[in-house]
Amino acid sequence: MTRTAFVTDPTHVAHLSDGHPERPERLKAIIAQLEARGLRERMVELAPREATDAELLRVHTRSLLDAVASAAARSAWLDPDTYTRPESIGIARRAAGGLLVALEAVMRGEADNAFVAMRPPGHHATPTRPMGFCLYNNVAIAAAAALETGVSRLAILDWDVHHGNGTQDTFERDSRVLYVSTHAAPFYPGTGELHDTGVGTTINIPLPHESGDAAFVAAYEQVALPALERHQPELILVSSGFDSHARDFLATLNVTTDGYNRVAQLAVDAAQRLCGGRIIASLEGGYDEHALAWCSSGLVEVLLGETPTPDPEPVDVGPGDAHERLIAEVRAIAGL
Repeated sequence: MTRTAFVTDPTHVAHLSDGHPERPERLKAIIAQLEARGLRERMVELAPREATDAELLRVHTRSLLDAVASAAARSAWLDPDTYTRPESIGIARRAAGGLLVALEAVMRGEADNAFVAMRPPGHHATPTRPMGFCLYNNVAIAAAAALETGVSRLAILDWDVHHGNGTQDTFERDSRVLYVSTHAAPFYPGTGELHDTGVGTTINIPLPHESGDAAFVAAYEQVALPALERHQPELILVSSGFDSHARDFLATLNVTTDGYNRVAQLAVDAAQRLCGGRIIASLEGGYDEHALAWCSSGLVEVLLGETPTPDPEPVDVGPGDAHERLIAEVRAIAGL
């Protein structure tokens, strides 16, 4: 029986700004779904903790930590998208620390894999700049901790609709980290170009809007999986943004719940082949509550070794365009 760790944080509700899409209802929808479907009780629940300064400083500069603290004390905005409140510091530190707790459990063998349902998200936060709803880069902080404590190679898969510019900025010169991102293009934050490869272990797959399941699944089958096989990671981290979903009002990539479930299965199967099943998925974006609930429960079922329950309200957007020439070009650039 697969032991799936689960980390969440009830204090997240205090991080809010009226009318902002990155809102407490996102995580509430996920938790309600996991509880209604009996999935939460079947996971190994772990309590989050706050990441320390030393853990944050593996990725971020002291000036970033000071800027976030100063803004939070004043309930100020760090950019036009990124708000803070006095409570945001502790909540964001627990979002990063929750991923560290999951990492510790998986690497010690106390859990096989993990789902971390925390907010605020993190993949836009660069070493020097909080941005795009993100204060600290949760996945990058966990990756840096893993490398610091003995992991020699790891992979980060990022299926958020937006490019994880902060994660790429952190690791594009580190050959120990394979970073693969599918994202809509052109789109915020304007990074993640096809030829942005760093030292060769960064792979960007900028998908045209409305690509749908065909290109999304092909990107993982034909690009991410061969790249994982070549890299031979000891751990896989996932920036699991569900805003590529066709229901999401902030994006237009038109991926369905089934498309997400198929890609989740590919990632979990790869982890079982390559790194003893060690895969940790952490919530990033996703702003439609139905899509968040069903994609999250599908992901958890896959992590538990089960077949995902079909979405009872599927969106009929057709299969989409496989963009075979684009996928072939990505493969050629990556040398796959």
